Amino acid sequence: MDEDKKKEILFNDNFTCAKCGYYSPMGDGLEISKNFNKILCSICNTFAPIENKAVFEKYLQEKLEWQILETFRNSGVNRGLHLSQKQGMLEKSRQGLLMARPPFGYKVVHGQLVPSEDAENVRLIFKEFAEGRSLNQIAKTYGLSVNGIKKILRNFTYLGKIKFDNQISQGYHPPIISSELFNRVQSKLEKK
Repeated sequence: MDEDKKKEILFNDNFTCAKCGYYSPMGDGLEISKNFNKILCSICNTFAPIENKAVFEKYLQEKLEWQILETFRNSGVNRGLHLSQKQGMLEKSRQGLLMARPPFGYKVVHGQLVPSEDAENVRLIFKEFAEGRSLNQIAKTYGLSVNGIKKILRNFTYLGKIKFDNQISQGYHPPIISSELFNRVQSKLEKK
């Protein structure tokens, strides 16, 4: 959306958030909602649904007093929260800590990632794919989807590594498969 259109929408809506009624005389802290061209403060816009107009309109009808959000607005929490959270997650991944739930074949015990009873199935999935079994055959054997099998075959966690935000770090958990087998599987996946 060009800047002139944004200014026109802000001016016509009197610089007021359509959800909480927050008013900003210069339009600071206000944004145009995605897809629906309504004025929302940055906090309300963060939580606004974007999937369809009916859900969005229902969201707007559930009014909220702007004063309730003032603490967040003044503290700057809404600015950069996701950035500092992501930076913290990056730092933890660099330290070798998992940033999500454990993948198939692992479980968490006392805060540490350890192989589970499904670890042998993971080894077999990698081995069978490397030996030429199709993704469909493997998926049927293990009761998983083809996409689930692909996700397993591409997961660096099975090498004892952590991947987050396209950065790979050494983890503190034991690998389930060898790097040789992982690399063979990656070569085969690239050819498909």
